[in-house]
Amino acid sequence: MKEKLYKDLPRPKLNRAQVAEIYERLCRENPNPRTELNYTNPYTLVVAVALSAQATDIGVNKATRALFEAADTPQAMVDLGEDVVRDHIKTIGLYRNKAKNVVKLSQMILDDFGGEVPTTRDDLEKLPGVGRKTANVVMNEAFGQPTMAVDTHIFRVSNRTGMAPGKNPVEVELNLLRVTPDQYRMGAHHWILLHGRYTCVARTPKCYDCRIADLCRYTPKTPDP
Repeated sequence: MKEKLYKDLPRPKLNRAQVAEIYERLCRENPNPRTELNYTNPYTLVVAVALSAQATDIGVNKATRALFEAADTPQAMVDLGEDVVRDHIKTIGLYRNKAKNVVKLSQMILDDFGGEVPTTRDDLEKLPGVGRKTANVVMNEAFGQPTMAVDTHIFRVSNRTGMAPGKNPVEVELNLLRVTPDQYRMGAHHWILLHGRYTCVARTPKCYDCRIADLCRYTPKTPDP
């Protein structure tokens, strides 16, 4: 089954030993990686990750500080109402649609899941504003499942390094699952995301300050400024 799933994916440009070395180095620097989004329970994590689309974690954390003080459960969020939620999050992108989704997903959690955040990807993706990436983050961060949540940072790093190339996020996700050693699966998407956020940045990667530059297939390497 796995062979069928992986056979049409782009071939990784690094071998398994090289990929393991990448994780070993990233793990050595940050043994217990976590999301940089602030949350207090699985429900507030779902909301925070849904709000983070096309927004920075810093911006989301600023917006949710007061929001989560006012409402940190689905019922409290529904009681707060869309207008008040919108006022709390108006500093982040797409806030009108996101406010609508936050209230709708909260109501769905109450109506369809007994007030508890669902634990499976299929059920999480039924929630308004929740896609595959958000579901994977929640499954990993809140429920301890070794999922790969592919955002723009992870997509970029996986392709640049050659460790898990793909034409779209699902291909990258599947390739990461294929090449990531079991002992690194829980922290994998955090390590790669943080590396992309702070070192392997979009416009000009900081190759001169990269702990995995000798393994990475990206060329030409950015020289030390």
